[in-house]
Amino acid sequence: MISAVDSSVILDVLSDDPDHATASERLLRETASKGQLVICECVLAEIYPALGDAAVCEQLLADWQIDFVASSRQSATVAGAHFARHLARGGRQGRVVADFLIAAHAQTHADRLLARDRGYLRDYFDDLVVVDPSRS
Repeated sequence: MISAVDSSVILDVLSDDPDHATASERLLRETASKGQLVICECVLAEIYPALGDAAVCEQLLADWQIDFVASSRQSATVAGAHFARHLARGGRQGRVVADFLIAAHAQTHADRLLARDRGYLRDYFDDLVVVDPSRS
């Protein structure tokens, strides 16, 4: 099974978030033991500031056995379609496109997404299996 990982789960662990780190780390370890973990460009860019160095990023990905899988034209198009739907519903332009890109990448390149669901995932990606560490 291929599981895409949202930056929220990784950042929980990196920041030792008092509310979420334990559950997020447990989910990452359990999922890695059962299949492949992947991230896309947006996730790599979002976790980089917490690490501050490309070599440290690469080491973290290697240690956690997380593979980088580049987005495709198909996943970008899916993200764009859902973002357009968001705007058509009166959504703010301020909603971060990266959220849509990460979810569309997971829907296109993985079997599920490990993420703390903030609502938009259910609203726009109803076919995407989302595993929330706080609920697993």
